[in-house]
Amino acid sequence: MMSPTTAAAATATAAAFLSAAPASSSSTHRRRSRRAAISASLSSEEPLLIRAARGEDGLPRPPAWMMRQAGRYMASYQALSKRHPSFRERSETTDLIVEITLQPWHAFAPDGVILFSDILTPLPAIGVPFDISESKGPVIQSPVRTEEQVRELVPIDLDKLQFVGESLKILRSEIDGEAALLGFVGAPWTIATYVVEGGMTNTYTNIKRMCHTAPNVLRGLLSHLAEAISDYIIYQVNSGAQCIQIFDSWGGQLPPHVWEQWSKPYIRQIVAKIKTECPHIPLVLYINGNGGLLERMKDIGVDVIGLDWTVDMADGRRRVGDGISVQGNVDPAYLFSPLPVLTHEIHRVVKAAGPKGHILNLGHGVLQKTPEEAVAHFFDVTRSLRYDTLFQGHLTEELQPVA
Repeated sequence: MMSPTTAAAATATAAAFLSAAPASSSSTHRRRSRRAAISASLSSEEPLLIRAARGEDGLPRPPAWMMRQAGRYMASYQALSKRHPSFRERSETTDLIVEITLQPWHAFAPDGVILFSDILTPLPAIGVPFDISESKGPVIQSPVRTEEQVRELVPIDLDKLQFVGESLKILRSEIDGEAALLGFVGAPWTIATYVVEGGMTNTYTNIKRMCHTAPNVLRGLLSHLAEAISDYIIYQVNSGAQCIQIFDSWGGQLPPHVWEQWSKPYIRQIVAKIKTECPHIPLVLYINGNGGLLERMKDIGVDVIGLDWTVDMADGRRRVGDGISVQGNVDPAYLFSPLPVLTHEIHRVVKAAGPKGHILNLGHGVLQKTPEEAVAHFFDVTRSLRYDTLFQGHLTEELQPVA
């Protein structure tokens, strides 16, 4: 974060850049202004986010959305949660999924609208029931650790996930081309950590031990998950999702050579199938703590690599090269800073990423208690950006990936 001296400099720098946010007005007026700005920029082209994911030239600015942009920091979500206290109900009931997903869309008009769901949502459809504990998070009563348990897993039953498909169809109609609709899944390794450990863990000792004591069991589990997740992605795409993000949230807990053996092949299996069945759909891969993995992620075949906030954007861009788009990576804590400081950081990240193949996002999900004013400011600033102004007089070199 910035010192007071740096913050003061940021204020001056922000003023020298494009205007940070519109003058304050009623929330209704501001929402209308945002929608008008989006409508004015629409053409017959695909949504800005999809074009940036594909690395198209000539975009006017980077698109923006936020991981966890629907959720606990929003007053509207908090009010809904009081009426519907069960997370499973909120994430598995079509009307509630649609309402929650659209809350940040109505409030902030991001360029991407991501389905409100959970990476564990498809587990019951493959024969792994789970509960959500307010104190412990996900709880799986019978962790899968034996060959017999893996054999008992079933192919994914998409009929048990109709609420996902129905929600995506409604959302695609509601958004009506003004933003990209994103679906998402967990990567096999990340899903397996919950299935093997029985829930959340800080150590991952059971699944890491299985790499050495029961490798065939773990391979069977990961292969089954990869097949199920692939089918789940195709189902989301057929229901209206225009882009899919794969979260390998706990891949960064592995040493790079272990991730290469136990996570990467199963993500690659998914990507290969999706690129065959749905070649038009951009795929984003996000790994929390991926600073040591970037070079190993390049050849998986995804269109976009998400960078967490611990990776310097300019360095990350150099390491993956121009052939892959990047996403990120403002530190979520900047949303608690003075707004001019946030403005300065957005400009810094965008300039470091360059004028092509960048989706602006946080480096992780929105934190609890994040001020909604800061989220609104983030998107207002992004809409004010113009590449031709930011990069005026600057030559942009074509970056080759680091070997």
